Amino acid sequence: MEYGFTTAAYVVAAVLFILSLGGLSGQESAKRAVWYGIAGMALAVVATLIGPGAGLWLLSVILVIGGGVIGWYVAQRVQMTEMPQLVAAMHSLVGLAAVFIGLNAEIEMVRIAHTLAAVGIESCDPVMSAIVCAGKFSQPGIFDAFHGFALKVAEKTGAEINILRIEVFLGVFIGAVTFTGSIIAFLKLAGSVKLGSRTFTVPTTATKLPGGHMLNAGAAILSLVFLVMYFQGAGSWTLILMTLCAFFIGYHLIMGIGGADMPVVVSMLNSYSGWAAAAIGFSLSNDLLIVVGALVGSSGAILSYIMCKAMNRSFISVILGGFGTTTGPAMAIEGEQIAIDSDGVAAALNEADSIIIIPGYGMAVAQAQQSVSELTKRLRAKGKNVRFAIHPVAGRLPGHMNVLLAEAKVPYDIVMEMDEINEDFPETDVAIVIGSNDIVNPAAQDDPNSPIAGMPVLEVWKAKQVFVSKRGQGTGYSGIENPLFFKENTRMFYGDAKKSLDELLPKIT
Repeated sequence: MEYGFTTAAYVVAAVLFILSLGGLSGQESAKRAVWYGIAGMALAVVATLIGPGAGLWLLSVILVIGGGVIGWYVAQRVQMTEMPQLVAAMHSLVGLAAVFIGLNAEIEMVRIAHTLAAVGIESCDPVMSAIVCAGKFSQPGIFDAFHGFALKVAEKTGAEINILRIEVFLGVFIGAVTFTGSIIAFLKLAGSVKLGSRTFTVPTTATKLPGGHMLNAGAAILSLVFLVMYFQGAGSWTLILMTLCAFFIGYHLIMGIGGADMPVVVSMLNSYSGWAAAAIGFSLSNDLLIVVGALVGSSGAILSYIMCKAMNRSFISVILGGFGTTTGPAMAIEGEQIAIDSDGVAAALNEADSIIIIPGYGMAVAQAQQSVSELTKRLRAKGKNVRFAIHPVAGRLPGHMNVLLAEAKVPYDIVMEMDEINEDFPETDVAIVIGSNDIVNPAAQDDPNSPIAGMPVLEVWKAKQVFVSKRGQGTGYSGIENPLFFKENTRMFYGDAKKSLDELLPKIT
């Protein structure tokens, strides 16, 4: 009965997760999709707690309640601008869970081997489990103290134990890479983190140790050697040393990726966390974890591939952490940045017929989405054609800008993807860039030595007039100077985006 209910619940939960994932592809269905995910996860947790092998009820309830309270607290405090680093932090927890579960599985396998050795049984026939083997040698009941996962391991045959060893090794390796990689991604996205009196800062630029890719390759080869040794029974020390190698690989891979490419990194780590969860599922013989992990892993990989195409990056290069560096000196920029005040911007908007707004991370930082929405309403009420241009990697998380605009109730039908709107800039009277930098940088097309060379960008400079809402004259997150700010048809609308737009709104008449 327990197995039947748990299996049925897992099937329903898996279907709900698939519906959730599918619904996230559209803005109108996304809210419903989130509820599908919530229902699926609630059902999965309940089915696991009352399913076969469940135990330690008090501890389980305490952990579930504690996790729920912490999750609620974090969700209430985290701003939309901090969502990318929150996602990276969540990925690190999945990776760490994979490491702990893998090490626990190794501890149980060692404990079973020691139990057999203690009664004089050094090895079993590969077709027999440890329990059957003990019974064959007239040692029944020696595993009576084993419960839960340990008992499931004891029930495995020798061949199944070998398969479990491979699952454990892969799960720990992927989990360890995901853990340290996600921590570095979190620090790069956050810029700095204060713990007590100390502040930890990680540079957003690509940083590698001397030896670069050779260090990563050496650690990977060493991990493969440890796999062979571990499989041949060399001992748990091989698993520990491999874990340390994987920790280093995760750290060094993400440190070697520049700030302009962090949205792809977050997506890539999402995929890694999914495969780590799938590996956990195989180790625990949990079908739902396998399905969910495969869903997350494959969808994250597909999203990473799509984003790599949008940035003209090699997918393999992303995985190996080999991009985000320049090939030579950057092209010199001529001209100067010319400022404009709200009166000048208002005059241009009042005269314009077609307007395209390009939002970026700066809009999220200033929490200016509501002001942008109000500006859009006023301009559309005057009969002007107002649309939004969204780059696939706008912000620091895929879909970041879409969520902010949906929150501000900007109509879905005027929010356009880059491929849909890029050809319209030459016929556009005014383009307003709000907090965007790298995604509107013409150096991607003009400078072969730029770190973003070849990356498809929104060609805003082709509009008749371009206004850039920006705090100051500094570079963007990637640290790359933007020639757009120096072009003749560009004017810089300096100041906090929200305050600048609020000052502009009364002048739209």
